[in-house]
Amino acid sequence: MADIGLVGLGVMGSNLALNMAEKGYTVAVHNRTTSKIDTFMQNAGPLAERLVPCKTVGELAAAITPPRPVVIMVKAGSPVDEEGAKIAADLARGDMLIDAGNANFHDTQRRVKEFTAQGFDFIGMGVSGGEEGARHGPSIMVGASEPAWKRVEKIILDISAKFDGEPCAALMGPDGAGHFVKTIHNGIEYADMQMIAEVYGIMRDGLGMSPEEMADVFAKWNEGRLKSYLIEITGKVLEAKDPDTGKPMVEIILDTAGQKGTGRWSAIEAQDLGVPATVIEAAVAARGLSAQREFRLAGEKLFGAADTAIGDALGDRATTLDALEQALLAGKIAAYAQGFAVLSKASEEQNWNLPLATVAKIWRAGCIIRSVFLDDISRSYSASGSIENLMMIEPFTGWLKATEANLRKVVSAGLLKGIPMPALANALAYFDYARTGRTTANLLQGQRDFFGAHGFERTDKDGEGFHGPWAMGPG
Repeated sequence: MADIGLVGLGVMGSNLALNMAEKGYTVAVHNRTTSKIDTFMQNAGPLAERLVPCKTVGELAAAITPPRPVVIMVKAGSPVDEEGAKIAADLARGDMLIDAGNANFHDTQRRVKEFTAQGFDFIGMGVSGGEEGARHGPSIMVGASEPAWKRVEKIILDISAKFDGEPCAALMGPDGAGHFVKTIHNGIEYADMQMIAEVYGIMRDGLGMSPEEMADVFAKWNEGRLKSYLIEITGKVLEAKDPDTGKPMVEIILDTAGQKGTGRWSAIEAQDLGVPATVIEAAVAARGLSAQREFRLAGEKLFGAADTAIGDALGDRATTLDALEQALLAGKIAAYAQGFAVLSKASEEQNWNLPLATVAKIWRAGCIIRSVFLDDISRSYSASGSIENLMMIEPFTGWLKATEANLRKVVSAGLLKGIPMPALANALAYFDYARTGRTTANLLQGQRDFFGAHGFERTDKDGEGFHGPWAMGPG
């Protein structure tokens, strides 16, 4: 009999099933398109002996030892509801459904209520690490009741990535907590990737560097404070050659970026919570603009392409590259500060009590944003407990003091030459707002009162609801 079931043998699902089998578990597998089951089994090699192919959901249910845990690995949205209902029809009360896809946490909260009412446990499980992570050990963020978590804790910890022997998987909180944490992970991922792309833009368009030269720089950066999976693979992408043409692969790739929704969800949730996540929002918008290729080509024809060469605006080549490295570190601090601020606010609003030190810990391996940087975040939360903003504590305060001047120089040089830098520019603006004791919002409040009698607070008196001496404007 199987220990667990898995429905959905796409890239992530098939690799997760192989991961579980490799860790010694027997896995019953099913896919709506049954030909995929045959192909999967043929390619499973020696692990096939721990896999039970099931042509129907009924076969799947019969193959698993009760009480049955079943992982659903299908596209987010209505497919989860459809597959969940189909699977539940062949399960019994006390069985468990585990949604391991990129679900919107609101959907997960709804499903928890619906399936709990039917007598099932429902777990929302965020899984990060892509194809490689699913196969060899992802970072796993679980949203579940404590009893439900205990039922599957061992298998989830066993299949997760390990950092210095510690599993990169943990219970985040109830219902949608796991999928929410995964959503913000992806928002930070968007920001990180966009800032790296903007630095690449300075190198390519501002300095005229070749992909090979840039690959060497990223490889060097991966030995320092920026050491991370994304910096590492950026170097590998830049050094790769197209087998058909022999040209650098990056130069053959069309410049229209895709997105599956999680980055956008993270920006929406930040807005709903009233927490500024401007670097993430800028990264989401940049992907949207990249997809508008015809619009951009028409704009280049209408306005003319910018003369992007920055010359020695940032100093000689070595000085410029050092400035870029520091600017990227400063931007990264701002992006992570925003992401963790969103997590903190959501935890408060949802009464989740998210373990933020643990969040950083389980992101240290397996996931896309894994980096040495997360060790510092985890230690900071472990030492300080509640943190208003990562920028305001060490070592991040010291790093920002040391790098913000170069962030300012890099953004200024890029913008003056027409090189788009939305994420890094927003990181700089966020930093500047964070150290501005008196902003210009007093004028905004005056305007709001003028046209809408919204009232304002005063600097010299207590209370609120004060109004200015102006006559009411229109509407």
